[in-house]
Amino acid sequence: MNLSNTLFYLTAQAEGQAASGGGLTSFLPLILIFVIFYFLLIRPQKQKQKKLRSQVEAMKIGDKVITAGGIHGLVTSVKKQSISVKVDNNVKIEFEKGSIATVISKDSSAPAPAPAPEPESKPETTDSNDGSDKTKTEESNRDAFQRDK
Repeated sequence: MNLSNTLFYLTAQAEGQAASGGGLTSFLPLILIFVIFYFLLIRPQKQKQKKLRSQVEAMKIGDKVITAGGIHGLVTSVKKQSISVKVDNNVKIEFEKGSIATVISKDSSAPAPAPAPEPESKPETTDSNDGSDKTKTEESNRDAFQRDK
């Protein structure tokens, strides 16, 4: 017998045997996968949407917002379906409330992220016999420039 005949024979043998649990055991893995997807994907997304919806409804003048398009601004007026956002001096844009992705309340207790400290670069002179005053930082800048070409 070749491999395909053996597979057909084994498949026919398996179909002849009745499942002891009936139809429920064949759907159990599918049900388990749906439950896992619900708790890992669907439920957290719904909670996030509910939180954002409540933040948008509680939005007031002076709050900072980020739109779905990535525009950062300050809320200057709130209407029933839209808000006006100040993005620069004398520049106001009106958005639908549904296009707001993040609301940062002005009375939020979360501190703003501190800017990263600038690394201190002390020029170190190299000891060379020819008397040149090149520093290691100048050499590394030259190397970086040549690498970028």
